[in-house]
Amino acid sequence: MSSSCGATEPAAGRILSLITVSPAFDPHGRPRKPGALCIGAQKAGTSWLAQMLGQHPQVWIPPFKEVQFFNHRFIPGHRQWIGWHYRNKPDEIRARHKARGLPMPPELDAYLDGLTRGQMFHNHWYKRVFAPAPAQAMPMDFTPEYASLPDDGVDFVANVLPRARVIYLVRHPVDRAVSQLRMNLRREGRNPQTLADWLAEIENPVLDDRGDYAACLPRWQARFPDMLVLPFGRIARDPQAVMDAVEAHLGIGPFLYRNLREKVFATPDGPRPPHKAVAALAERLRPQIAFLEEHMGADFLAETR
Repeated sequence: MSSSCGATEPAAGRILSLITVSPAFDPHGRPRKPGALCIGAQKAGTSWLAQMLGQHPQVWIPPFKEVQFFNHRFIPGHRQWIGWHYRNKPDEIRARHKARGLPMPPELDAYLDGLTRGQMFHNHWYKRVFAPAPAQAMPMDFTPEYASLPDDGVDFVANVLPRARVIYLVRHPVDRAVSQLRMNLRREGRNPQTLADWLAEIENPVLDDRGDYAACLPRWQARFPDMLVLPFGRIARDPQAVMDAVEAHLGIGPFLYRNLREKVFATPDGPRPPHKAVAALAERLRPQIAFLEEHMGADFLAETR
């Protein structure tokens, strides 16, 4: 899943390496706002949840899953890689159809082309992203980076989407950071060799923003007090209970999900930080762990891994 690492991923089974987004597609749909957001956390199960909700006829998820609209506006440092995201995702979707021996639907091809040409990331463009959602389905934006929006960014979200139903998946701070670190090293082709190298890696502030629960949770709960906050570990232990809670929160009916206990995007083999580096990371993240215990309770914290 977009969340993997030292903690156990959703229960055993074949790893699902491709997200199943909503198959329904209305080429004549009108631009509309999403009715729900999944704001993260990164490496905390958002791809698994998208895999499940993408099957539900009352939910519609864009074919590239992560829209990256609000962070593009409020986190300038994200803009360079968001450009890469939109340059590459359409080609990935076309390649996926080809690999499966399926023709690329012309309406999907036109949709992807239209969204990635000309001016992007304005308000009407955002609504166009969700235009193909069938009339009976709730459009949903899955973008884990939204969790780290600053105060004015979350204010903007609340102004644009005042009735949005928000979901936040929380993974144990240390497990989440280790998973993100391993993903970053794999993408960058780096392999720390010494303990000193690993200790330098865990000090990288890039690991902090996506897992700064002490800042993110109160900020979002102040604007969306009914936000559904779920612990990552529950996905492995009781995925049906997770989906029951999500369905109730979104106001959608029950559904019999396929592959409920299968992994999505599990972290492949690669560099693993030594125990001493993980212990140092745990010490550095102790305030985040303490915050979760105080804010959400000891039982919730235990379920984050």
